Amino acid sequence: MTMARVLRGDIVADALCSRVAEEVLRLKAGGVAPGLAVVLVGDDPPSQVYVRRKLIKAREVGIRSFEHRLPAETGEEALLTLIGTLNADPLVHGILVQLPLPPHISAGKLLDAIDPSKDVDGFHPVNVGRLSIGNDGLIPCTPLGCMLLLDEVVTEFRGLKAVVIGKSNIVGKPVALLLLERECTVTVTHIHTRNLPDIVRGADIVVVAAGSPRLVRGDWVKPGAVVIDVGITRVVDDDGNARIVGDAAADEMDHAAVVTPVPNGVGPMTIACLLSNTVKAARRR
Repeated sequence: MTMARVLRGDIVADALCSRVAEEVLRLKAGGVAPGLAVVLVGDDPPSQVYVRRKLIKAREVGIRSFEHRLPAETGEEALLTLIGTLNADPLVHGILVQLPLPPHISAGKLLDAIDPSKDVDGFHPVNVGRLSIGNDGLIPCTPLGCMLLLDEVVTEFRGLKAVVIGKSNIVGKPVALLLLERECTVTVTHIHTRNLPDIVRGADIVVVAAGSPRLVRGDWVKPGAVVIDVGITRVVDDDGNARIVGDAAADEMDHAAVVTPVPNGVGPMTIACLLSNTVKAARRR
């Protein structure tokens, strides 16, 4: 029996981080020290973990980090003032506001206030617009990571059928646009799409980012397909044991050509692409 290739995102991410570190050295030799400012509001445990990982990786590749940890009761105006300060700071080339934010703060208003040239998350409407017309803006990190993983295993995208499951502004919509740029024929779906299994069965590439554990079953995926699993959920089995699973039932997909694991799949690519975007922003300024 043939086995699907497991495409380890952590290995691809390490290679990307090595290239980023080399670019940081070149920029520093030219008098530019890339700087990343991270803003964390409140004490949400997962957010604290994510921020810590990002800052550790930033230091590893030589990017200077500026950390702003603020109490959950911080007002919206105070945050907007901080963003304005970071926009004007020549030492800061990238600004990341860790989501989610406390409910009294408008995430949209805050993200819109970031200078698009420093928006290393790629969420500003200017960068979204650049992505939609194929301009060279800053691309959201997770979709960019998905495409870099696909580049590892797909030599020709033109004409391939791609199905994206999930319509979020963070992953689903951007990755669909990136696949369209590669001249794939793209179908965007979600968990309420009718006849979803039948739609997925026709796909050469499946990108699933629905936030629904083990949604995509083995019999949804045709032989030889490439499956990129963006989902990550902590579940507890009948014996009370906790484990992390993705949106795809990878153990049922030996007939696929390639499957990304969860964890160690798309997640590490997201952080690596954040660092790559920071260097890209520094180089442009």
